[in-house]
Amino acid sequence: MADHGTTARPYAQAVFEIARTDNQLGDWSQFLALAAEIASSPDVGSFLFKPGADGHAVADAIAGICREKLPALALLRDGPKSVGAGFLKVLAENQRLGALPDILGRYEVLKADAERTLDVVLTSASAVSDDQQKRIIDSLNKRFGRQVRLAVQLDPTLIGGARLQVGDRVIDGSVRTGLDKLATALRA
Repeated sequence: MADHGTTARPYAQAVFEIARTDNQLGDWSQFLALAAEIASSPDVGSFLFKPGADGHAVADAIAGICREKLPALALLRDGPKSVGAGFLKVLAENQRLGALPDILGRYEVLKADAERTLDVVLTSASAVSDDQQKRIIDSLNKRFGRQVRLAVQLDPTLIGGARLQVGDRVIDGSVRTGLDKLATALRA
């Protein structure tokens, strides 16, 4: 699938401004996540990029599925005239429905910045206790000055230690990485 990073930016910014003004940051997050998932599906993707495809029909179909799966969202309440459906139609008119995953990604960054939150993934070789998780969260909250949301994953191939991913920054304290560095140094 194409990289829509540059074209996604203004759409994400516009949606963010609407969501912030209407106090619907979470609603838009849910809507964009579902719409991006639908647009990324192989069936929809093959139709979207087919020459002569009716983007408006695809936008209407995506909006309909979102309304069905997320009936509580105010941004979808007016059916085809809802702000969510309108957004999808604008994307269709500009042949940007395929950019929905990138729009979602950029929107989530703006949302996290506004909410002063930070998503962190902790990958560990072994289970991490609740107490250890709390200490890690407290430490990261202080370091970054944001409310940290921690997701924990297990990866026994790390052998020992852990790896933290904070946005595009990786803090790697795993035994596997240490061994790889040692092996590289010994070969030199």
